[in-house]
Amino acid sequence: MEYRRLGASGLTVPALSFGAGTFGGSGPLFGAWGSTDAREARRLVDICLEAGITMFDTADVYSGGASEEVLGQAIKGRRDEVLLSTKAGLPMGEGPYDLGTSRARLIRTVEAALRRLGTDHLDLFQLHAFDAGTPVEEVLSALDDLVRAGKIRYLGASNFSGWQLMKSLAVADRDHRSRYVAHQVYYSLIGRDYEWELMPLGLDQGVGAMVWSPLGWGRLTGKIRRGVPVPQASRLHATAAYGPPVDDEQLFRVVDVLDDLARETGRAVPQIAVNWLLRRPSVATVIIGARTEEQLRQNIGAVGWALTDEQVARLDAASARPAPYPYFPYERQEGFARLNPPPVARVA
Repeated sequence: MEYRRLGASGLTVPALSFGAGTFGGSGPLFGAWGSTDAREARRLVDICLEAGITMFDTADVYSGGASEEVLGQAIKGRRDEVLLSTKAGLPMGEGPYDLGTSRARLIRTVEAALRRLGTDHLDLFQLHAFDAGTPVEEVLSALDDLVRAGKIRYLGASNFSGWQLMKSLAVADRDHRSRYVAHQVYYSLIGRDYEWELMPLGLDQGVGAMVWSPLGWGRLTGKIRRGVPVPQASRLHATAAYGPPVDDEQLFRVVDVLDDLARETGRAVPQIAVNWLLRRPSVATVIIGARTEEQLRQNIGAVGWALTDEQVARLDAASARPAPYPYFPYERQEGFARLNPPPVARVA
């Protein structure tokens, strides 16, 4: 397993992390991913540790806290061997105090996560979303207090826009607070929006990317192709409406190239999709999930080898999308491009 620094921090993380969203199995959305119990989870953790995957990511909203509980049971007796990452901020109920990142709720949610996970500290704590109703100063003050109290080692954000992340970093610097070193983001061959704003921001500010849904919400598993119905067992039937949108033709264009590369390399389609991500600038770790040992072992096969530059170029071309404003002038017009090359070209 390759290990990398998480952003500009001193924390070393594996290139692949394990996402425990399949642990628990309750709730209309986040419980639809899987129903792994403690015994099954312990076996998956065993396989991860054997492969050098030492970081495990979850969230309080996954199965209403059950994911954290199951993960805590699965790592019992080997806490010092793992890095625990969790998230909070999304609604956990219908009440006015069941969502957000106010000081009161952050303290309460961190304490609850520690109890469910059976630990006295979190290696990484991330805000699951930006809370527009709470002042950034209040959020960062509360998080800094939790860091100073030893309950959190490092801070991260998830699903922030560029201005939300940059404002948070600027306030942290101004007030001498702990700053975010990680940004958990959606990024895949069929979802490259991350590259335009958040990637250059992360590189400039020392914020490492933790990639969620590297297979495009289950669309790059190798089971979805032109003219082939979505398999009945796919979770897309239950969750597609919640996932990142993608145009069918774009999806099939990428899958066609993935199929070609699978034949050339002897690797599975998902392994190729993840391997491509591991070459991208700013990516610290790619979060893989699995409901079975077979799925997990296949996903682990994404490391230990590398696509050629020519193969990467073919995937880049198939997955390219027109640049959004204000980036398209820099992509299409020489004068703009000389001043400010497109983000991937600038940092690759």
